Amino acid sequence: MSLGNSSAVMPAAEHTAAAQTPVGAEVLRGLTSEPKTLSPWLFYDERGSRLFEQITELPEYYLTRTERGIFATHAPAILAAAAAGGARLTIIELGAGTASKTGLLLRSALARQPRLTYRAIDVSGSALKAARESLAQKFPTLSIETRVGDYTDGLGHLPCETSATSRRLVLYIGSSIGNFDPADARELLSGVRGQLSPGDRILLGVDHVKPLTPLLAAYTDSGGVTAAFNLNVLTRINRELGANFRLERFQHLARFNPESSRIEMHLVSTRAQQVAIPGLDLEVEFSAGETIHTENSYKFTPESATALLADGGFSVTHSWTDPQRWFGVYLATAVQDSRTGIGLRSDG
Repeated sequence: MSLGNSSAVMPAAEHTAAAQTPVGAEVLRGLTSEPKTLSPWLFYDERGSRLFEQITELPEYYLTRTERGIFATHAPAILAAAAAGGARLTIIELGAGTASKTGLLLRSALARQPRLTYRAIDVSGSALKAARESLAQKFPTLSIETRVGDYTDGLGHLPCETSATSRRLVLYIGSSIGNFDPADARELLSGVRGQLSPGDRILLGVDHVKPLTPLLAAYTDSGGVTAAFNLNVLTRINRELGANFRLERFQHLARFNPESSRIEMHLVSTRAQQVAIPGLDLEVEFSAGETIHTENSYKFTPESATALLADGGFSVTHSWTDPQRWFGVYLATAVQDSRTGIGLRSDG
């Protein structure tokens, strides 16, 4: 199948009310671009969040299972390193989802300090509601705060609770950083660093480079759940913007880009067609074989993960992996920025 990108796009009325919403603005930007793209945060409406939770339990999708295994084995050591020097922790999770793996870390944190505050940020309100209910049942003494929002669009304010006896630990797990191009990933980490004090920590989970067969299988499962997850973005546009995407005219595609060390997910138009999006006063033309690029998932080596964190203002102090070294979890400390003098105290 050809993967060409030639198409004609009818002029859009950027002043429509829908174009001023986050979904409308992203769809307008992405489907009038060349090549066409859509940001992966659009996946996570209520149905998309449910589908992603199903993906994490698939036999082909090793990522969640492998990271969970690392936490099951090493959570006490991770929390001991994060709280080195006897500091009390506040834990903040970016892109928390349902926090299905996070409980392993919270359990070890609560074993060290019975009173613990956990703050979760995610674009999906339904996922955060599930996280709150599950964690409250498991950990009655845990103080849970949630915020619905896209942390990449202005991180909001990370509570300033760092002192000589307390420290913030930011969780950014699940290889979510892999969804960002390298420059955007560095900018995101720098944004987090800018709200932290030296000595605060980040725990970053990344997917490692590995053989192609298990890598591709994780994004093209035999049950078609990942395909449904990818196609659901078109269902969302139909529902929220009145579009007339016909899902049977698009196919899910996952491929590995070795030059960029990333999995790419696309929606491939199986024929020449035109799609109307009334909410944006927009008509979009697709040629046969043209794709909408919906997601990247970058794969790392230990060296590239360490370098990415360093570029963001963090110094790796500890790392953990699984026996196959398929996934890595990196604990890094916010360091003093010698150019700006950002920071209140040194690590200790």
